Amino acid sequence: MTVSSHPPLVPPETPLAMPEQDFDRAFRDSAAPQDSLSHPDVALWRILAFSPAMAATLVLGWVMQGWFAADGTTALEWVLLVLIAFNFFWITFTVSTVLLGLYSLSRTRPKTARTPRRPMRVALLVPVYNEDPSYVLGNARSMLEELHAIGGLHHYEMFILSDTRSPETAAQEEQSVRALQAELPPGLALYYRRRAKNTARKVGNIHDWVTRWGGAYEAMLVLDADSLMTGRAIVRLTDALSRDPGAGLIQSFPQLIGARSVFGRMQQFANGVYGLALAEGLARWTGHEGNYWGHNAIIRTRAFAACAGLPELPTLTGGTSIIMSHDFVEAGLLRRAGWRVRFLPRIRGSYEETPATLIDHIQRDRRWCQGNLQHLRLLGTTGFHSMSRFHLAHGAIGYLMAPVWFALLVIWALIGRDDGGSVLTYFSETNPTRPSWPDMSEPRHVAVIILIYAMLLLPKLLSVVALPLTGRRMADYGGLGRFLLSMLTEILLAILYAPILMVQQMIAVLRTVFGLQKGWAPQARDGGHYSLRTLLHCHALETLSGLALWIGIGSGLVSLWLVPIAVSLVLAVPLSALSSLRLPPGWMGTAEVLREPRINRAARHYRSLLRQNLLVRDRPVQPAE
Repeated sequence: MTVSSHPPLVPPETPLAMPEQDFDRAFRDSAAPQDSLSHPDVALWRILAFSPAMAATLVLGWVMQGWFAADGTTALEWVLLVLIAFNFFWITFTVSTVLLGLYSLSRTRPKTARTPRRPMRVALLVPVYNEDPSYVLGNARSMLEELHAIGGLHHYEMFILSDTRSPETAAQEEQSVRALQAELPPGLALYYRRRAKNTARKVGNIHDWVTRWGGAYEAMLVLDADSLMTGRAIVRLTDALSRDPGAGLIQSFPQLIGARSVFGRMQQFANGVYGLALAEGLARWTGHEGNYWGHNAIIRTRAFAACAGLPELPTLTGGTSIIMSHDFVEAGLLRRAGWRVRFLPRIRGSYEETPATLIDHIQRDRRWCQGNLQHLRLLGTTGFHSMSRFHLAHGAIGYLMAPVWFALLVIWALIGRDDGGSVLTYFSETNPTRPSWPDMSEPRHVAVIILIYAMLLLPKLLSVVALPLTGRRMADYGGLGRFLLSMLTEILLAILYAPILMVQQMIAVLRTVFGLQKGWAPQARDGGHYSLRTLLHCHALETLSGLALWIGIGSGLVSLWLVPIAVSLVLAVPLSALSSLRLPPGWMGTAEVLREPRINRAARHYRSLLRQNLLVRDRPVQPAE
């Protein structure tokens, strides 16, 4: 009898039941601690987050309604007022969240936990779908080796959970796992499972693991194909879960790394500079009713199995559909069942990547829009906490704001200038069928625009003030001069890309509403340069909208204050091409760019080794002469 010398691809199965949840019936997990519902001071934090935004919106609405009321408020004026108030609330809510983060960072310091830790057996889960095997396993090896070097109380094992459809790529995955298993130090476990059918996509992938192996692991740390976490970050998340028996899920704050393109670096700079204070404020007002972003989070396995099994939803055509943006819903189900969902933004060393180009971002955004709008159907789920419903609604509103912004743009363009001119003018001034446009005289018009732009810019400025409180220094960004230049560049690019993204998100909403958004293709990790034909096809609506605005401005019918938006829209194609250009490290460089984390250097090294091994294996053997 021949005994294989290869380590097993999967361990022995330890099944764990994961029943589907009933959205029409409340559920409480008997294993959830009874005291997991309380959180000190969270009510005060929420009042401080929501009240200023509501008050500022009411004041703006009252002032604007007073402008219109002199001659009687028309239906169009009410529409304009509601659209402006809707947008202004969410803008000011971001400002108040950042202010809370700034206050929290200035008043609180990390505390040394006194609750003793318990050893935990943790599975690191990496779901993959048609990804580059060398990329995924290069990241995997760097994380495993860091955990091995740290050692400690907990035990970790990693699973590569493949839903890959390509037989060639799947063969490369297995070859790479076999090669890596042979090179890992003793005590490190790496497993590989490929499903024959990718039923229910990522939801089904995780469900398959839970029901086959979940019984052997107290916790699972869910990663994405592009996730990278330092060993210290993983251990800190595990420690937090082991010290809090009421926690069902703890989400880290992933920082963006690896960006080299103009668009990617812009996103990475915004995340690394402005995101820290925002995340701190978010953690304060969410309390124990946080959210789940689908990756870089640790989850109590039995709680997840008991509470977060997702059913399919009925469709209008009589069929069923999976829940696509499942993470928000799973967080709500855990909270409904009595488990805490926490967010710990101060854990450093949690990383992910961002789309490299504007088109790659748009393609990912369309998938997210489809999933987030689906959440509107789940707002009435029985037993959901109010904050869980808010997370679902907030995710959907983030996309619905794009049509609102576009409607505001159209109305402002049609209103025209204060000298009586407008885009729509019928036969004569005395014609009774001529529209009665809102009385938005130029000073008032300008005041509203300036106020909105100021509120959009304020979170960035406040976040810069908060940087020293997060432990960051100007030296981490190349010095004060380079930081200010990078910040100005990011703000300019954000202003240029914002109208384009507004139009594209409106398209994503319409594609979802009319059922045109199909599939859930894998994300393009490296991006690339797109042909002129592709760029023209993708940005046709922006370009036409920009041309229409310029015609209105040139003819004196559209306010000059819309020139910045018109410039962005008419230049959508060249700006999209610009987004893919490579940048040197110092330009919009964050601390992670200028001082690359050790784990990222290790991951790049291991990816290169794995690529070379795959090339050698795939190279045809030359016949001997």
